[in-house]
Amino acid sequence: MPVGAGSAGDPATRLDGLPVTRRHVRLLLGSGVGWTFDAMDVGLISFVIAQLAVVWGTDATALGWIASAGFVGMAVGAALGGLLADRIGRRQVFALTLLVYGLATGASALAGGVAVLMALRFVVGLGLGAELPVASTLVSEFAPPRIRGRAVVVLESFWAVGWMLAAVVGYLVVPLGDDGWRWALALGALPAVYAVVVRRGLPESVRFLLARGRHEEADRVVADLEASPAVGHRGLTGAQVRDRAATDGAAPAGTVAAGSPAGSTAAGTVAAGPPVAAPADGPAAPADGPAAPADEPAAPEGPPRLAALWAPGLRRRTTALWVVWFAVNFSYYGAFIWLPSLLAADGHTLVRSFEYTLIITLGQLPGYAAAAVLVETWGRRRTLAAFLAGSAVAAGLFAVASGDVQIVGAGLLLSFFNLGAWGALYAVTPELYPTRVRSTGAGWAAGIGRTASVLAPLAVPQLRELGGTGLLFAVFAAVFVVAALGALALPERTGESLT
Repeated sequence: MPVGAGSAGDPATRLDGLPVTRRHVRLLLGSGVGWTFDAMDVGLISFVIAQLAVVWGTDATALGWIASAGFVGMAVGAALGGLLADRIGRRQVFALTLLVYGLATGASALAGGVAVLMALRFVVGLGLGAELPVASTLVSEFAPPRIRGRAVVVLESFWAVGWMLAAVVGYLVVPLGDDGWRWALALGALPAVYAVVVRRGLPESVRFLLARGRHEEADRVVADLEASPAVGHRGLTGAQVRDRAATDGAAPAGTVAAGSPAGSTAAGTVAAGPPVAAPADGPAAPADGPAAPADEPAAPEGPPRLAALWAPGLRRRTTALWVVWFAVNFSYYGAFIWLPSLLAADGHTLVRSFEYTLIITLGQLPGYAAAAVLVETWGRRRTLAAFLAGSAVAAGLFAVASGDVQIVGAGLLLSFFNLGAWGALYAVTPELYPTRVRSTGAGWAAGIGRTASVLAPLAVPQLRELGGTGLLFAVFAAVFVVAALGALALPERTGESLT
């Protein structure tokens, strides 16, 4: 009987040997709905501050602080949420974050002044910031290795759905009256209800359970996936497809053998390869246990700590990753949070600026689709660097655009390349760390990025005053170049099993 058949074998090995099942799809869709709500909340604030400038007469500096307050919360939430997820579990933190930011968003609709709205946006940010890295880690740890990057990019594509929903609400609801922004934020309370679905319907990460010594729970989760019908295999279960492939001498689609080259398949189910030496500056792999990839140091013992991210063998990738996250957040949120307001300031009516923002947002889904294909063919690093370079070009075109057609065209390109880059970034981030510190590493990278998203909305009014929209987007283009260079310093993990 092959390793992994039925209930035999290590749960993580059995999990990696499975094809895509309906349970995988449910996990992805369930996480994606949470991701959609997250994006909708972030997108709505761009339309809210545009109306507050009219209804409350709020100046640009105060509007910048309203936007940045949420990102301050996101920076804190991302860092703390990652640490918490490595302690109590991915699913628990995912559900908690949805509840926190859903309730706080609904309460924001009742705010009577700038100070109260800022305080509530900070609380909203705590939930938003923690949810994103935790959800991507959960999906990454369940996805079959050969399509793991594509699965995370598909998850990230739900961001575009959320932004488009925000744009539709901004276009249809916000202009209805002086309280239109309140009704828009009230819709943002839906994640609080969805938190119950997440808590009851999504499984806990198998790798987290194993790292915590909860082997029986991990075995039950894997058994549930094994019993689930495999997608595209006419009623066969995931275990049947995996074990038939073992008998035939070929791995099922979506699997890869541990220790085999990236993107390759193996006979049968996932088998442990020979011990692989650790990097010169990291600990050696034990000779009598499963080996880590050549550039993967052993996970530290004990509770996860920030210092573990700077251990030998991890410090270079942590540095490069933080640079990319900071730069991408600065340019993305600096551009898109202010986009309706920038268009209105350039002479368009509020409704027309919302309409153009909605059109520009449509470029996000094709960007994700392209990235979903390329992360498994080009690899994560090359895809990320290419889309960041494309973002730099698009931002440069926006800087010199004149006339509505050029502005919308450059905006569509910026949406395409920028959101494709986001997809690749979320695909690569969880793969860079071992299970014990995976959520911590992803959370801190996101947290560092959120500090840039705090600074960007505050910097936009000053940069625009200095040199107009042209200077503003030229700065964004330069920051995208820095991000692309940082991406090239990241290791490539396409097709490798997680440790």
